[in-house]
Amino acid sequence: MPPTDRSPAGIRTSGLFIGGKWLPAEGGRYVETAEALTGHPIARVAAASVVDARAAATAAAGALEQWSALPPAHRREVLERAAVLLGERADELSALMGREMGATRPWCLFNVRVAKGMLAEAATQAYSMAGVVIPSDVPGLTALGIRQPAGVVVGIAPWNAPLILGVRAIAMPLVYGNTVVLKSSEQTPCTQAAIVEVLHEAGVPAGAVNLVGNAPQDASAVVEALSAHPAVARVNFTGSTRDAGGPDHRRVGRTAPHSPGAGTGRQGAARRPGRRVPRHRPCRGRLRRLHEPG
Repeated sequence: MPPTDRSPAGIRTSGLFIGGKWLPAEGGRYVETAEALTGHPIARVAAASVVDARAAATAAAGALEQWSALPPAHRREVLERAAVLLGERADELSALMGREMGATRPWCLFNVRVAKGMLAEAATQAYSMAGVVIPSDVPGLTALGIRQPAGVVVGIAPWNAPLILGVRAIAMPLVYGNTVVLKSSEQTPCTQAAIVEVLHEAGVPAGAVNLVGNAPQDASAVVEALSAHPAVARVNFTGSTRDAGGPDHRRVGRTAPHSPGAGTGRQGAARRPGRRVPRHRPCRGRLRRLHEPG
């Protein structure tokens, strides 16, 4: 159930992307989106339920072993290919973005150009998961510190720079061997669906990248379902608590200065003290899950 019409003026149908397939939402639910400036219809977008959100996170967990086991060169090639594919769709995506968010063509093209560069830059990091040799007090013993993927990463990106911030939420986690779920903005769902489309076309295996969109009134429940899923190790969130539908601060309540990639793992993150994110106040960075469900 991918977008059925890529022409700028067409009315699209955009589904959820879970486990390598475009799917309708549970119960066939959808929301209609409209142009920011004219109110003309743009798309019918699948509106995920809590069940759909959990399915996306489960699919990402199921693909983790396969994706993380691939050689760094393979992950690099996939992201390089995705960057090329995104660039080839610059005119189409800039037109679509302009309709969804009401932005000018130069701003939209800037989004495409920067997002393409971010994919290419992420590809160069495939070999940066270097370990360290740790001094040992035992004669003849070599101690190594090895970096490993954190696990499933949820990306929540806003509407005001939909390609840049959508790519930023998931590109680095992917190249480091994590699997991802992108929750699209209610204002720009089709633009952000294109990120998942190009990654899939570039060769990301089924389940390694997933997409959920939602009706505005369901945002809180969908975000809660994603952040509470036992397989989710990181949440990359840009915006305010209102943007994410008021996420539970026990689970997503601490900002960190860089994107999630190869980390210390979920246990270390869960033990760090949390800091409440002020409501409606923009914030950037990584939000760590601070509560392990029983």
